[in-house]
Amino acid sequence: MKRQRQGQSGAALLTAMLIVSLVATLAAAMVWRQYRAVQIEAAERARAQSGWILLGALDWARLILREDARANRGEPVDSLSEAWATPLAEARLSTFLAADKSNADDGPEAFLSGSIADAQARYNLSNLLAGTEMPALELRTLQRLCESAGLPTSTATQLATALRAAHAAPTETATLRPQNIEQLVWLGLSRETIERLRPFVTLLPLPSPVNLNTAPREVIAALADGLDLASAERIVQQRQSQPLKNLASALALMPEGVTLGEQRAAVNSSFFIVGGRLRLDERVVEERWLVQRRELEVLVLQRERVNLSLATR
Repeated sequence: MKRQRQGQSGAALLTAMLIVSLVATLAAAMVWRQYRAVQIEAAERARAQSGWILLGALDWARLILREDARANRGEPVDSLSEAWATPLAEARLSTFLAADKSNADDGPEAFLSGSIADAQARYNLSNLLAGTEMPALELRTLQRLCESAGLPTSTATQLATALRAAHAAPTETATLRPQNIEQLVWLGLSRETIERLRPFVTLLPLPSPVNLNTAPREVIAALADGLDLASAERIVQQRQSQPLKNLASALALMPEGVTLGEQRAAVNSSFFIVGGRLRLDERVVEERWLVQRRELEVLVLQRERVNLSLATR
């Protein structure tokens, strides 16, 4: 009888322990699910907030570009000395929003920065797509840029041929057509090659001239036969004191016999890259937009978003 009672007591104790373990497991699972739900909701809220804030940065950039176009309507010139070329340094978001500066510290721990870059400061690979035959002058320009990037000139032929083939093929059978520099890997270029070319080339939706007021000397020197780095450096030095007002003023600084048409060089721009960066709590969100300015209208053509954790930076 005594052993029977001990057996029953042990079974009851074991049952109680199993029930407690089951309840604890269910409770832990419920707490974990609740915790994950809170995390997801917080991340979604932060994503929505950052999206709206960065759209504000885009509107700021569009306003600056529109006012610049209005100011230069009589003589369109875009140079690195203008307001649009000055980046917005990182500043606490509450300093923009607080009417009373003494209450700025009460705002969220969010920091905003931004910039506007001239997309026509680099050679546009879309210029290679004109005509039924490979444009010889455009190919020579790309070959010179490959030399400046420390790449073999055969890279230019490979890139130009693959790019033209991607755009010439029927849409239903064509290789995916690159929309930006990163997507040139689709054409067989290595990422190292792309990184070397990045300072000198871009890929815009339409052919465009290079802005001589913003382009680096390597890009300027590559535009025409007979134009060297020394002549391009003279243009860079001249525009630092006085922006080029027209193409004729740039040709006056080039060697005799150099020809450069308005389709390949200009002193103003229509395409710009707007960058916005928001640092909010433990995450950094960056967005880049390709915009096109048509007189007083600024259109968004492309948008790219990058999320970075502060812990990985």
